[in-house]
Amino acid sequence: MLEFAWPWMFALLPLPILAWWWLPPYRARQASVQVPFFERLAEATGQTPQRGAVVLQRRRIQMIIAAAIWMLLVTALARPQWVGDAVTREVSARDLILAIDISGSMEQADFRTADGATLTRLDGVKRVVNEFIARRRGDRVALILFGTRAYVQVPFTQDLQTAAQLLDQTQVGMAGQQTAIGDTIGLAIKTLETSTAKQKLLILLTDGNDTASRVPPEHAADIAHQKGVVVYTIGVGDPAASGENRVDLGVLQSVAAMTDGRFFRAEDGAQLQAVYTDIERLAPAKLQTLSWRPKLPLFQWPLGAAVVLGLALWLGLWLSGERTGKGALRHA
Repeated sequence: MLEFAWPWMFALLPLPILAWWWLPPYRARQASVQVPFFERLAEATGQTPQRGAVVLQRRRIQMIIAAAIWMLLVTALARPQWVGDAVTREVSARDLILAIDISGSMEQADFRTADGATLTRLDGVKRVVNEFIARRRGDRVALILFGTRAYVQVPFTQDLQTAAQLLDQTQVGMAGQQTAIGDTIGLAIKTLETSTAKQKLLILLTDGNDTASRVPPEHAADIAHQKGVVVYTIGVGDPAASGENRVDLGVLQSVAAMTDGRFFRAEDGAQLQAVYTDIERLAPAKLQTLSWRPKLPLFQWPLGAAVVLGLALWLGLWLSGERTGKGALRHA
């Protein structure tokens, strides 16, 4: 369908007529030849000398082409465009952060995969998390890695392949040997501050207890709840162990409950895969509908036609003038 982006430009169409009526005609002085015997020449021809002006006559074709050029220029200024049928697309309105523990305890080789292989905890988590990331079509995903300190490894992106590659490059101990759960939640809150998504979700996976945070996990969870951030916690460690190897299930449960999230326990790859399936079911992505109509600009066509008409008019007048000059010379 043909539309004009600036239809009010057509108000300029009568501008040349108004200028014709209101503006004074153009006058120009031209050099002339002085004839010493002008009076006798006038008497011989029976004419009376008087002051006057020569009015150049315009041809009808000039006026028609000039009017056509003006209308084409105004049409181009109105920005004609071809508007196609409406295109509708549903996209996710969710920002999701994956916070992965890479403290020293994640190097223990006790993670059983679905095919029966035994991997380190971090390698097993990578395998499952990569599959989870690959299914996040439409979501903006961010990745936070934490140990003694937490840092953003991947800011919010829809480039899931790059996020998976950066996760694969992660090594145990890159962020220190201890575990800072509270600081990690705080960093996630800060990362989500600029988010305009309707759904903000943090999935926190750890196999240890909080030993390095400056902000207690419960306090960070309270702030997350105030900011509308839902936290799902996943414990993959041994609650009967000691030190960094002991997962504090009570803290993880408390953090999840305070933010209207859920706590999950995962011992191996199959359980962790089931956890992510449950998270997808409990927190389905909210969708928002985007609708637009493709627009193809067409202003270049009337503009080009105006240029062609102008050149054709100039060429025609030039050729006509050449013929007139040659005819006068032959007559002389």
